[in-house]
Amino acid sequence: MSGPRAAASKVLTRGQVLERYGPSRPGAVVFTNGCFEILHAGHVSYLDQARALGDALVVGVNTDASARRLEKGPGRPFVPQDERALVVAAIESVDAVSLFDEDTPAELIRALLPAVLVKGADYATEDVVGREAVEAAGGRVELVPLLEGRSTSGLLRRIRGDA
Repeated sequence: MSGPRAAASKVLTRGQVLERYGPSRPGAVVFTNGCFEILHAGHVSYLDQARALGDALVVGVNTDASARRLEKGPGRPFVPQDERALVVAAIESVDAVSLFDEDTPAELIRALLPAVLVKGADYATEDVVGREAVEAAGGRVELVPLLEGRSTSGLLRRIRGDA
């Protein structure tokens, strides 16, 4: 019986992710992405649901520069990219994490061509970045339900006393 994998062993470069989970891999790879700035129960639920849709879950995490370009607010992200990647990798349902520096994960998705591309149900399918490439390769997009009242923005409002 094998034990849990160390989180650091699941944080991979783009090249390593493509080598292990790229188009020639066996099984159905699931991909999702995000900043994962302050990990909370909503993230864990979301990642568990995503993993249940395939044989392996690869998570793209925005670099600090990429996250800043999303203009989420002053001083964000609060947690540096390497720490965010490591914390996401520590979740049992996550098989691999890779940082991406572009504004969107479109380039990574086109290279990986996952069988299933996952986003939260707060997205419209037609707005999911990478959808066209995944569907053209025979994959699908899945929108998974989010835990009500669980979001990083909501958590930050509560911390600041705004909620």
